[in-house]
Amino acid sequence: MSMWKNIRSLFIIEEGTEPQEEKTPPKAPSRQEPAPAAGQEPESAGGKVTEQFTEVLLRAMSENNIEGFDYLEYKKSLSSLRKMPMDEPTRYQSAFAMAQTMGAQPQRLIQTAQHYVQVLEQEEQKFQAALANQKKLQVESKEQEIRKLDETVKSKAEKIRQLTQEIENHQKAQAGLQQEIGDAVEKLESTRRDFIASYQSLVGQIRKDMENMKQYLGNKE
Repeated sequence: MSMWKNIRSLFIIEEGTEPQEEKTPPKAPSRQEPAPAAGQEPESAGGKVTEQFTEVLLRAMSENNIEGFDYLEYKKSLSSLRKMPMDEPTRYQSAFAMAQTMGAQPQRLIQTAQHYVQVLEQEEQKFQAALANQKKLQVESKEQEIRKLDETVKSKAEKIRQLTQEIENHQKAQAGLQQEIGDAVEKLESTRRDFIASYQSLVGQIRKDMENMKQYLGNKE
C-alpha cells in the first residue's frame, strides 16, 4: 500500500459531503488563532469533499512526510483507538502514552502537525494559481472574442444593412459564447468549491487535533 493511502486511512474522508467538525466537550479559552489571510477562503462555501482533491492533498503530505515519530505517527495511534469506548481526552492521552515510548513530546507533535497544515496551504496556493490560469484561458479569451464579434456586428450593421443574415449569424455566435462562459464559470466554481471543501476538511481535522493536543496533553516534556 502506498504511503498516501496509509495517510488517507488516518482521516475521516466522506466523499461528496461538506466537511463536518467533530463534536468536542467545552474547553477553557485558548489563544486566538490568526484571521485568514486576504483572499483565503474561510469555509468550503458549499463544496464537497472529493476523492480527486483528497488524493492530491494527501499525496502532498506523503511527499513531505517528516522522518521519525511525528504528527502522522501520533494520528495513527489516535485512529487505532477510534472505536474504543473512551472519551476524547482519554483517547488523546492514551495515544500520547503510546507515543511517549517512541520519545514523542507534545510540542514536537504540534510542530509537525503545523508542518502538514503548511504543506496543504501551499497546495491550496498552487490550486488557486492554476484556477486563475484556467479562468483566463476559458473565460477571458472568450470575453475578448465576444467583444470582437460585437464590433463586427456593429460595423456591418452600419455599412451593409442589407446583410441582415450575416449580422444575425454573429449574434448567434455571441449567444453561443455567452453560454460557454456560463458553463465554464459554473464548472470552475464547482471545482473550486470541491477543492476548498477537501482542503478545509483535512486542515480542520489537523487543527482540531492541534487544539486537542494543546488542551489535553499540556506540557509533558
